[in-house]
Amino acid sequence: MKITHQRLIIISAVIWCGGGIVLLIKGGALIKQAYFLNSELVWAMVALIVGGLTGLIKSRFLFSKSCLKNIHRITAIPAPRIWQCFRPGMLIFLAIVIPTGAWMSKATAGHYMLLCAVGALDISIGVALLGSSRVFWTHSAFRR
Repeated sequence: MKITHQRLIIISAVIWCGGGIVLLIKGGALIKQAYFLNSELVWAMVALIVGGLTGLIKSRFLFSKSCLKNIHRITAIPAPRIWQCFRPGMLIFLAIVIPTGAWMSKATAGHYMLLCAVGALDISIGVALLGSSRVFWTHSAFRR
């Protein structure tokens, strides 16, 4: 199934942002669980702040570059297909990371510090994904 470069970039952007939104929701839920376990400790709020700040740094210096590389790769594909929105290695990486993240979330149940740590990690990656998505949204694929 052939697709235009513009639509393939849009699909990549939607998947990228979807992952960010899911991770923000999941990370927030884990930090909320930690807070309900022990609302007197401040580590849940620290995890939220640290996750957000590290996400912003990753967005600027790491993930934005990945988005730009992906856009350049997509525009260089002679006859783009829908499954080429990401490199095969990235798809394999996602196939490993998604179940691992789900397992980590289940393994943290009832453990205050683990909930904070995994929550901070999820928020960090979610913020980085959403923050770096501006590279997609400002690309010519989204301009008329």
